[in-house]
Amino acid sequence: MLLLQNVMNLVGKSLSPDVVLREILHLMSELLGLNRGRVVLKDTGDDTCRIRYAYGLTGTEIERGCYRLGEGVTGHVLMHGQLVLVQDIDKDDVFLARAVQREDLPPGPVSFIALPIRIGDRTLGVLACHRIRTRNRAISDDLSMLRILATLIGQLLHLHAILDAKTRALEEQNQILLNALEHETARYGIVGTSAPLLRAISELERVSDATASVLLLGESGTGKELFARALHLASQRRDRPFIKVNCAAIPDSLFESELFGHERGAFTGAHSSRQGLFEQASSGTIFLDEIGELPLSMQGKLLRTLQEGTITRLGGKHEIKIDIRLVAATNRTLEVEVAEGRFRQDLFYRLNVIPIQLPSLAERKGDIRLLASHFLNRTNQANQRNINLSPDAYVRLEEHGWPGNIRELSNLIERIVLLAEKPILDARDIEQFLPTNGVSTKKNTETPDFSAHRPHAPMRPYMANDSHSAEELQEALRVTGGNKTRAAQMLGLTPRQFIYRWQKLNGA
Repeated sequence: MLLLQNVMNLVGKSLSPDVVLREILHLMSELLGLNRGRVVLKDTGDDTCRIRYAYGLTGTEIERGCYRLGEGVTGHVLMHGQLVLVQDIDKDDVFLARAVQREDLPPGPVSFIALPIRIGDRTLGVLACHRIRTRNRAISDDLSMLRILATLIGQLLHLHAILDAKTRALEEQNQILLNALEHETARYGIVGTSAPLLRAISELERVSDATASVLLLGESGTGKELFARALHLASQRRDRPFIKVNCAAIPDSLFESELFGHERGAFTGAHSSRQGLFEQASSGTIFLDEIGELPLSMQGKLLRTLQEGTITRLGGKHEIKIDIRLVAATNRTLEVEVAEGRFRQDLFYRLNVIPIQLPSLAERKGDIRLLASHFLNRTNQANQRNINLSPDAYVRLEEHGWPGNIRELSNLIERIVLLAEKPILDARDIEQFLPTNGVSTKKNTETPDFSAHRPHAPMRPYMANDSHSAEELQEALRVTGGNKTRAAQMLGLTPRQFIYRWQKLNGA
């Protein structure tokens, strides 16, 4: 009863044969004195069987325990499915003593008991052990207990086979689904299969055929344009125009003309009428990137366009009907912009009908290797190079924080390919290319400390749009004699970033 209680406790904790069967054989030896227990199982698609689980046998003895069907006592039990009890192994001509040599057993009479392990009418293995003949317990009691254990072992192996088959089927199904997901994301040009990415794509596809505005939220560099294009491709408008507008790149004075077009003579230089971007996108999708940069004067006109579905060209007198799907994106917190009076609340509500949060690269650690490989192949092909990364280099990329997200990773891989001095780079090789993430953005009224903004690594760090004050920009221009390109370099900016900040701070 103690043996059965312990065995059932084992089964309650695990169905793994590696755990349960070895412990059953251990308990047989410790509690019953049935030593050198072993479970012999058939080889798949063969007429041989071998010891799979054992207690009290050496590795060499286990390796020797291989039998053909019908060979010796073990092979006989496996072939005929009947119990065999050898009262004295020294007096039995069939007993082979193959696994355990006779000299390794205690002196005196030793018995050998072998029982079939069955599932229904099929014999799939043998439970066998040695028994010292001097035991004062009746051998019939041991046989009764061994029959119970053989039945239990058969059921455990059967359950394990069922679970293993179901697990393999699920793994195959998961692989099929994973391949389908990879194909689906590849259809949009999006690389990755991480759960946060697939969740965002799922949200995108669920609203693809709706007419309501979609607001893509997330850090800079998370691929908002790619998601906006994916939304367009997933919709019924996929064969119609997709127009992208970068609100941060349009001067305030040109917003209305760019978005809504103008009539001839509307302003100096307007020699002919011109369609705006909203008209060009009619029946398709228009993507307003960095919508947080939209001037307040244009926010009201955009709201009216969204509410009424019409636009009026600059200098025009007639409304023009348009049919567009608006997708907007921002890396700003628009609720804060609304609270501070920089963004209209009514427009925010109109845009925020379907918000979709895009995951940062730090949330997509499982995609970094795929993305890096994708950028590596693309850059190698574009530059006719053959640069590769070692496994530990990929691990190092996965450990990095990526404040610049996918755009930063793409730029890093391009730099690695162009500057690499050997075909395969390891973690130490790519360390020199990784940027530092600590960037000072403090402002002061004294002479700016340009070194605070200089990158400490070959990659330029990513900085917010308000990372530099007007005084810092002016001082940089003064030091460089008005050269904006050199001023940008001193501040750790691209010329485009410098010009954008300069125009924004000076109202240009």
